[in-house]
Amino acid sequence: MADLNSILTPGMIVRHPDRPGWGDGQVQSNIDGRITVNFREEGKVVLDGSKVALILVSAAG
Repeated sequence: MADLNSILTPGMIVRHPDRPGWGDGQVQSNIDGRITVNFREEGKVVLDGSKVALILVSAAG
C-alpha cells in the first residue's frame, strides 16, 4: 500500500476519512509525518500521518 500522506505538499486538497463534516482541507505543511491541514468547517488541525490516511481530492491548490 502506497503511503499517500508522505507525498502531501502545501496546497493540496484533502479529506479526512473519518470526519466528513470537516469538509475539504488544504494542506499547510507536512513535516516528519505531522500534517497540518486547514479544513473548511473545522479550521486548522495537526494530524499524525501514521494514524490517519487522508484522501487526496486535488493535487492543485
